[in-house]
Amino acid sequence: MKKKIFLAGAAALLLIVLSGCQQTDIVGKTSITSFNEVLSAIPDKIAADEMNGGWALTAPDGTARFIWSKDYSSGPPHDVMLEFDSKLFINAGLDVTKLPAGMVIGDKIMVGTALGDEKLTYKGEVTPLASYEQIVNLKRDHIKYHTALDHYGVDLGDGNMFEWAKDMSTNDKDIVFALNPQLFIDAGVDPTKVEGWVFAKVKVDDKDGKPIEVDKFLKPFNLK
Repeated sequence: MKKKIFLAGAAALLLIVLSGCQQTDIVGKTSITSFNEVLSAIPDKIAADEMNGGWALTAPDGTARFIWSKDYSSGPPHDVMLEFDSKLFINAGLDVTKLPAGMVIGDKIMVGTALGDEKLTYKGEVTPLASYEQIVNLKRDHIKYHTALDHYGVDLGDGNMFEWAKDMSTNDKDIVFALNPQLFIDAGVDPTKVEGWVFAKVKVDDKDGKPIEVDKFLKPFNLK
């Protein structure tokens, strides 16, 4: 009897803890609000992407896209990804044959990650924001807060990110496409010669929460 009471109490405590975590997930909740502000700021740059089974946010200069899936059980290998022009990197020395197989498609390079294989269900209309909310609700570990830039972001794996400002009214980098440059440097790219991308040191938190500086390719935009 005591064992049953203990197990019941432990289960109840776990539910309380999980409920409390959901209620206090300020990063997750506020990331939804701020992402919606980004979508509202550039409605002409947001569109369905049937080829990749999701939605695409196109950079104002048209050279890069952030893509997120409507349904993780669909065909494409990545559920969240960046797609960008390969020409700019080739002009800076990239040998595309040295990149992993499948990373270059036509004149585009794609980096991203799979989030799972679930068939997603929606309470209402399937919209770009609703699909982002699925990431927050189901794959919360992929949503990050970048303290140095006051940004929220989606972790695309291998040091690649798509980020956006918590508050566009106080930030001059409203959206940022961010790449880990090492793979491209190893494939021949001179990081200082990639037109349209800034090669810079960026402060991030390591796995222990300690601030460190890492190299990134950045493509930032001020939307307002």
